[in-house]
Amino acid sequence: MHEFFYGVLPYIALTIFIGGTIVRYTVSERNWTTKSSEFLDKKSLKWANPIFHLGLLMAFGGHFIGILVPKFVTEAAGTDEATYHMIALAGGIPAAALFLGGFLWLMKRRFFGSARMQVNTSGTDRLLYLLLLLALVSGTTATITNIPGGFDYRESISPWFRSVLMLSPDVSLMKDVPAIFQFHMFTWMMVAIVFPFSRLVHCLSLPFEYLMRSNIVYRRK
Repeated sequence: MHEFFYGVLPYIALTIFIGGTIVRYTVSERNWTTKSSEFLDKKSLKWANPIFHLGLLMAFGGHFIGILVPKFVTEAAGTDEATYHMIALAGGIPAAALFLGGFLWLMKRRFFGSARMQVNTSGTDRLLYLLLLLALVSGTTATITNIPGGFDYRESISPWFRSVLMLSPDVSLMKDVPAIFQFHMFTWMMVAIVFPFSRLVHCLSLPFEYLMRSNIVYRRK
């Protein structure tokens, strides 16, 4: 199972993520949408949505540096492990608070708001929200429990992920990784598998025109 989780499952997830997204766009382009519910409930979305997306961007940036940038690069730039860890916590904890807090706020709006919101929530949405919740909670828990710095993920998870991208997975690197980090790895693979069939595909549209478009006017009743 260790070989499967870290030597096979990542490729299953990435294949479905890339192939499924291409098929979704070419076959069902009209369904490529966020399925916006702003017209159903706009008040809470005004704050929850930007908080969630700000946390998302901060988390993405931290993961990009922590996973794709090798440890020797930051050390060559004069940043030792202790300094890097403090910088990572300074950015990671606020990112986790915004990301998870914004997500929980959106879920409160989605599942404990009006009946119209619940009717407009599909089974795929519910599965997606569950997987995102598990990914966010596990990632936040991993960050908090590693505040003392007892585990250096840049010596295990990061090189493992890069080895996967290089099509030569070194599963031995994940052998002694703490369980919460392993679970976090599993959840992102599940999110990648569900991605092409969910509303998350909208993030690939790079909707810069949204910032300049005219407001869409809805009748209040």
